[in-house]
This record gives sequence, C-alpha cells and structure tokens, in this order.
Amino acid sequence: MQQYDLIIIGGGMVGASLAAALLPTAEALGLRMALVETQPLPEAGEPVFTPSYDARSTALAQGVRTLYGRMGIWSALESHLTPIDQIHVSDRGRFGCTRLHASEEGVPALGYVVENHWLGQVLISHLKQHAGQHLTLISPAEVEALTPTVQGHQARLKTAQGEQLLSAELVVMADGGRSALRERLGIHYREQAYGQHALVANVSLDRPHHNVAYERFTEAGPVALLPGESLNGKVRCGLVWTLSDDVLDEVLALDDADFLARLQDTFGYRAGRFTTVGERYHYPLKLTQAEEQVRSGLVLLGNAAHALHPIAGQGYNLALRGVVALADLVIARKRAGLPLGGLEGLSEFVEQRRQDQQRTIMFSDQTLKLFTSGNPLLRLGRGLGLQLLDSCPFSKTLFARAAMGLDQPAARLR
Repeated sequence: MQQYDLIIIGGGMVGASLAAALLPTAEALGLRMALVETQPLPEAGEPVFTPSYDARSTALAQGVRTLYGRMGIWSALESHLTPIDQIHVSDRGRFGCTRLHASEEGVPALGYVVENHWLGQVLISHLKQHAGQHLTLISPAEVEALTPTVQGHQARLKTAQGEQLLSAELVVMADGGRSALRERLGIHYREQAYGQHALVANVSLDRPHHNVAYERFTEAGPVALLPGESLNGKVRCGLVWTLSDDVLDEVLALDDADFLARLQDTFGYRAGRFTTVGERYHYPLKLTQAEEQVRSGLVLLGNAAHALHPIAGQGYNLALRGVVALADLVIARKRAGLPLGGLEGLSEFVEQRRQDQQRTIMFSDQTLKLFTSGNPLLRLGRGLGLQLLDSCPFSKTLFARAAMGLDQPAARLR
C-alpha cells in the first residue's frame, strides 16, 4: 500500500494543472501526490511543438496568464500562443455589435488561443521534470475501484505490472465526462440537452485575422471564430459552429467547397473569405452538472463536475478556476495540519465554486436563449443591448473583465 496525501485521477489539462499548481509548495508542505493517467505519458524532456492544421484549440482567459505563471509553465507555453487583441460580438443582419480592445482595457491581450496538444505537452513535460518525492506519475493505469476509509480513500489500480493499491486523504476525479468508475460510485448527473451540436474545425481566410476573435450570432446558431497560429503560410482560425440536430448530418455531408459556401453565407464576410477547411469534428451540446461534486475525501473537477455550452468559451476557464480554488484549499489545510479530505472544508469549497459555476452557466445559457429566440422584441432588444454596451465604457469594462476572468479573487497558490 502506497500512501499519499492526494491522488489525482486523470492527467488531462485539468488534472495536470492541479498537480502543477501544487508543485511549488509541495516540498515546503511535505505534500505527496500521485497522478494516475490511463494513457501512456510522453518521456521527460522539453515539449516539442508538432504543427497540425487540424489541431483543436482552447481559448484561455487573460486571468489564466497569472495562474500559469505562478505554476511555472507560462514561459514555455507562450511560444505557441495566439493573443486575442480584439473581440467582436455581433448579431448578423442586425445593427448592434460590441467591440472589446485589449489596449482600451490596459491588458496585453484579452485572452490567448492555444492548441490543446501543446498545452497538454507543456503541462506533462513540467510534471515529468519535477516528478520525484512529492509527485509520482503512474501511467498507463486505470483506477478500478475507490473504497472509503477512515483516513480518506483506497484506490485499486490496474497496471501493466499488475494490481497496485494506493491510499490518500483526498482523491480528485478529473477524468473528463462520465466514467464507469463514477457510475460505480453512484454519482449521478443532471442534464439539459440543447438540441444542438458543436461543429469544430480549423478554417483559413484570404487575409490576416489581425488577432480578432468573433462571436457571431446568426439565425442558424452562434458561430465563434478564434485567431490561430499560421501554418505553412496559411492563416488559420478555429471554428466553433453551433448547429441544430436536424441539420447536422446535412452540413457534415457537404464537400469542402459547399461547406465553405454554407459557412460564408451564415457568417458573412466580416472576417474575410473562407478558403480552406480541415477535418471536422462534432459533439452534442448539453448542460451537465454532477449532483455531488464532493464527498468526504473526494472531489470532482472540470468536466467530471460540469460541462456547459461553448457559446462564451468559458468551460475550461471555469474548470481552471476550480483547480486553483482547490489548490488553495489543499495548501491552507496542509499548512494548518487539517485533514485534506475533511467534509467541512470540501463543502465550503464546493459552495464557493457553485456561485461561480451558476453565474457562468447562467450567462452561457441565457445568452444562448436570447440570441436564438425568434421573438421580434427580443431580436430588437439584443441589438440595442449590444449597441448600448459598445457605447458605455464602464459597462464594457465590466463585461471585458468578466470575459477575461479578472473579476474573480486572485489565487494564492502559496
């Protein structure tokens, strides 16, 4: 039986970020962590960027820069980031629009677009370099069972070398969406289906994107366009196109030329002419929330706890705020000599997180309903609202700070 203070299940962006957040204070606190990942982890060494036109990306809020800086990975990460200098929000075919500018808000960028595989590589490379007495990386391995104990939980792992037993005061489940393990633990979810799919792809334009991100509301659904790193001379942007379930198959069946024509007709020419599209992915859109996000000695993080509509691009940023809040709690309780898995501390944590979750989910949900409504009064009102927001500097700054994640309490991580 190997004893740890903390076991993290899942080595994706959320789980790896939690380990990275705790590493700077692990030695001083005598904190011992284990991270368990089902997929083989790459060898230790500097991360290597492997360009791919079809790589999927995530928009990081400006507030993430400070967080990843404190974790010690920002300097490595920023070599392949695309800053967002402007955000343009509009309702196609109507007069209202709002423009946010980094220069007006006094920040170097409103956010950053990063390819998921690069962020994952940088995180895992950082963990590999610092693995040792305070961090053990176990992969490939699958947690087959979690058993509550007086001191926390016992985890039974299946590895290539055979069964392995771990125990810890606190177990964090950061293994993405639904899993067989969580079903065996009896953790249930509330779901609200939107009757929509997100179609995700990279597209190229006939002109530079000038680091502008677009959120374009159309009658066919919202379309987001994120500026990306150019590859082989091609301007590349990340596309997230919301489609109703009944037209998804029709759009997926289009060849590239017809797909680009359909997209152009939907989005318009504000960003230029679409010239190329890469591989297309799609997934159903639904609001998912775990009915239990904590138990004694157990926490759910990221998509394991909640998944929301991508309309405002806040899913990963919300998850990362949860990561940092949990890291702060672990540090504070370890320093005070309190059990990490104590239910009173975890209950307080989840109540604080629930406020942020509900506010972010409500914003995404209500924005979607407002901009997909066919009500003529709502159509008029949303155009006026966008125009008023654009003409009111104070309100625009509040909106921008919320979008950048700068309206949240600063993380301590120490």
